[in-house]
Amino acid sequence: MAGAEGRAGTGGLTRGAVRFAGDTLGQVGELFVIALEGFRRSWDIRAWWWEFVNQCWFLARVTSVPVLLVSIPLGATIALQVGDLAWQLGASSATGGAVVVGVVREVAPMASALLIAGAGGSAMTSDIGARHIRDELAAMEVMAVNPIHRLVTPRLWAASTVAVLLVPLVIVSAAGGGYFFNVIVQGVTPGAYLDGALSLLQLSDLLVTLFKAWVYGFITATVSCYMGMTCKTSPVGVGRAVNKATVVTFMLVFTVNYVVSTLYYVLFPSRSV
Repeated sequence: MAGAEGRAGTGGLTRGAVRFAGDTLGQVGELFVIALEGFRRSWDIRAWWWEFVNQCWFLARVTSVPVLLVSIPLGATIALQVGDLAWQLGASSATGGAVVVGVVREVAPMASALLIAGAGGSAMTSDIGARHIRDELAAMEVMAVNPIHRLVTPRLWAASTVAVLLVPLVIVSAAGGGYFFNVIVQGVTPGAYLDGALSLLQLSDLLVTLFKAWVYGFITATVSCYMGMTCKTSPVGVGRAVNKATVVTFMLVFTVNYVVSTLYYVLFPSRSV
């Protein structure tokens, strides 16, 4: 009897794991379908232009001030840590290069993506989810209007565009915070800070950073719209979809960042001083 019960329990766990894997793969497939379908109608700009403008304005309005408030202390913290280590190694002139290169390559696209996901992505999910529970998406389909083309496509491009536009803001504010603490507080000369900042940077660093930001914005909008369109038809379902969208977006952004950064460092080795 005990052996039969053990086999039954093992079989139940196996079926549960298979069911979970099947549901996960199904959700990933639906996510890719929404992304590809939304991207496929990008050529029909007249159908989604004004929604794109509204979404860009909304995302810029809710992320511009927070990105400044995050980037300045973040750059200052990096500058303090790197500057202290550089002083111990007797290489204080390299502080500017280390700070700015780190900000340009990694901090700027990640900060942009996380703010887009936290402030803008949650709003996208709640908006699409509210439309879903009010059956507005179904009504659009009845009127022969594809909700993906009308709602998802402009959000994909708006999130990607604003994420790219936030990158220079992050770089300037973080580099400014690092400049203040390294030059004013720690006594590094302005010339050494700026020379070190420009000596290690390459044009490919900025291009890859902008590409990262565009991809992260695209991922954020895709996940947010998908979670809103597939949430349970209740206010609680919308709230859970917002939370799930933020968590999934962060996981995907960090994973994609690792892959892209690894490929970049292999294809474009760092410049030696």
